[in-house]
Amino acid sequence: MSAPAAARSPKAAVRDLDSVVRDVARGRRRRASRRLLVMLTLAVLVVAGFAVTLMFGQTFYPPRDVVNVILGEQVPGASFTVGRLRLPRAVLAVVAGFSFGLAGVTFQTMLRNPLASPDIIGISWGASAAAAIAIVSLSLGGTQVSALAIVSALAVALLIYVLAFRDGVAGTRLILIGIGISAMLESVTSYVLSRAAEWDLQEATRWLTGSLNGVTWEQTLPALAAMAVLTPALLALSRDLSMMQLGEDTASALGVRVERTRVLVIVAAVCLIAFATAAAGPIAFVAFLSGPIAARLLGTGGSLLVPAGLVGALLVLVADFVGQFAFDVRYPVGVITGVLGAPYLVYLIVRTHRAGGAL
Repeated sequence: MSAPAAARSPKAAVRDLDSVVRDVARGRRRRASRRLLVMLTLAVLVVAGFAVTLMFGQTFYPPRDVVNVILGEQVPGASFTVGRLRLPRAVLAVVAGFSFGLAGVTFQTMLRNPLASPDIIGISWGASAAAAIAIVSLSLGGTQVSALAIVSALAVALLIYVLAFRDGVAGTRLILIGIGISAMLESVTSYVLSRAAEWDLQEATRWLTGSLNGVTWEQTLPALAAMAVLTPALLALSRDLSMMQLGEDTASALGVRVERTRVLVIVAAVCLIAFATAAAGPIAFVAFLSGPIAARLLGTGGSLLVPAGLVGALLVLVADFVGQFAFDVRYPVGVITGVLGAPYLVYLIVRTHRAGGAL
C-alpha cells in the first residue's frame, strides 16, 4: 500500500515533479508541431489556389507560361490574360482574404466573442454606405469611391468606440452598438439604392456585393501596401492581445497597457478592413469565418492571427474560382462567401442561446 502524499520521500516528490514537467513539455511540442503543420498546409493550399487561379480559365496556360509572365517575359496571349487580368485578381484575392481574416480574428480575440467581426459590428457597412452614396448621389468612381470608403470605415469605427466607451470598452456593449449602427447604415444604403439610376444601381450593387471582376493593379497595390505595413504592427501586438483574453484586470496586472493596446489594435484592424473593402468591396463573412476555422484547425494555444489570415486568403481564392467556373452563371465572390457564412452565423447564435450564454 502506497504511503500518503504527505509521507512521500523527497525523491518521490522530485520524480513526480519531473514527470509533470515532461508531460507539459511533450504537450507543448505536440501543439507546436500541430501548429507548424497546419500553417504549412494552409500556406501550401494558398499557393496552390493562387497558381490554379492563374492557370485556369477560358484558356489554360501551363505553369511555365505563367512563371514567364510573372518574371516579366512576353508570352503571346498569356501576357495579357495572365498578366493584366488574372494576376491582379489573384493577388487581390490573397490580399483581401488575408486582411479580412487577420482583422476579423483580431476583433474576436480582443473582445472575446466570435460575433465581434467587422462585418457584423458595422465597420464594413460604413464603407459600403459611403461607397453607395459616392456612386449614386455624388457620381464618383474609382479612386474617389475607395478613398471615401476608407475614411467612412475609420469614422464609423471611431463612432462605435466612442459610444461604447464607459470606464473602458465592454465587448458586449461594443458589439450591440455596432449591430445597431450596422442596421442604420444598411437602411441608408438601401434608401440610396432605391433612388439610383439603372447604371449607377448596377455599379453600386457590384461594389456592395464584393467582387473581384475587372480588378486592376491600381486597386490592388494600396491594399497590398496596407497589408504589408499593418500585418507586422498587429503581430507585434499579438502577445498583449492574447493577454487581453484573460480579462482586462488580469492583462493590466501582467503589464499590458490595455487601453493603449486596444486603440492601436482597433486602428490597425480597421485600416486593414478599410483598404481591403475599398479594393474588393465588403466580401461577406470572410472576417467572420476565418478565426473560428483557424481555431478548430489549430486547437488551443498560440496566436490565431497568421493562421486566420491564411484561412481568409484561401476562402476568397476558392470562393472566387467557384463563383467563376462551378455554375452556368458567374457569381461574385461575395455571393459565394455569403452562402457559406450565413448558416454559420445562424448556428452560432442558436448554439449560444441554447447554452444560456450572452453574445
